[in-house]
Amino acid sequence: MSTEIKVPVLPESVADATVAVWHKQPGDSIQRDENLLDLETDKVVLEVPSPVDGVVSKIIRDSGEIVTSGELLGVIEEGAVAAATEPAEEEATEVEATEEKFVTEEKTASGPDAPKLSPAARRVAEEAKADVSQVAGTGRGGRITKADVVNYVRDDALDGPRPEERVKMTRLRSRVAERMKEAQNTAAILTSFNEVDLHAVMELRKKYKEEFLQKHEVKLGLMSFFVKAVCDALRKYPIVNASLEGDEIVYHGFQDVGIAVSTERGLMVPILRNAEHMTLADAEHSIREFATRARDGSITLDDLQGGTFTITNGGTFGSLLSTPLLNPPQSAILGMHTIKQRPAVVDGEILARPMMYIALSYDHRIIDGKDAVLFLVAIKEALEDPARLLLNL
Repeated sequence: MSTEIKVPVLPESVADATVAVWHKQPGDSIQRDENLLDLETDKVVLEVPSPVDGVVSKIIRDSGEIVTSGELLGVIEEGAVAAATEPAEEEATEVEATEEKFVTEEKTASGPDAPKLSPAARRVAEEAKADVSQVAGTGRGGRITKADVVNYVRDDALDGPRPEERVKMTRLRSRVAERMKEAQNTAAILTSFNEVDLHAVMELRKKYKEEFLQKHEVKLGLMSFFVKAVCDALRKYPIVNASLEGDEIVYHGFQDVGIAVSTERGLMVPILRNAEHMTLADAEHSIREFATRARDGSITLDDLQGGTFTITNGGTFGSLLSTPLLNPPQSAILGMHTIKQRPAVVDGEILARPMMYIALSYDHRIIDGKDAVLFLVAIKEALEDPARLLLNL
């Protein structure tokens, strides 16, 4: 019995998907619930498992094609068994025998020790007057192809290899590029900077890290402090948590904070819903879970949608200073950077302190410079004196 494989129902916010890769080809056996192919959307990769045991009989939509919900992808013959491979092996043997005959005839014509060149390769070598004895053949049986000679002549002329590769952008990368350009074209982006002395936070983590880990089963990281400090600052300056829709400013009565996560597929921003109600442990658990799921591809569209404010940490990769781009329709984004020991004046003394530059990029159409600067100052004060967060100061 034939079973049709169709595109699963896509979320309302996703119009279509791209067939990323087929893990099985026609004639391959597949088991129930085994991943048959991957569909790539603007944000995540969706796995399409096989609903039955059988053999893939037909692929309707190839890799790279755009598909929509319910569209036919392929057909599986339920309960069938993959065909034996002997005929294919016999065919391959015949091809190899034919090629071996060609190579033998070519050697006879050119001498037993002459390189094995295809006719096109020999013509290019003669025109370029190239010594093909140094060319490594990539064809079957080590035969030198036309491409081998062309590459050899080119590399020899340039005194070194100059390889190039063209790779089509993934849907995620294309979507990120589209949104970033949209932000630049639409918003009046301005960036303000400040620096934070993280001595108090580092000492707090050092003092309680073991006890925190034992009680909450998660490490006490730096990001959770920033989440708490950001939520406190957003409470004081709600305009930074707002967004612009047409000619109206939408003030959000909740704080959904996005945490930018770098993956092999590109940048993802999972959302901490109602982050204002989270404890440090809640934030750490959520951040760790989202980071793991984003990197292994199991994160969902719901995890990535929405958000009223974003935090991005370029310091993870050693960035000293940057101007982050907005994540539309949000109106502001905080950039964290690498921590460096720098001299700081503390109570009249010059001391080495763990300092970090922080940057706030914001939409100047609705956020005034005063609010942006005071927002950064509020974060700075909360992190340099964490007790302020507990006392709600």
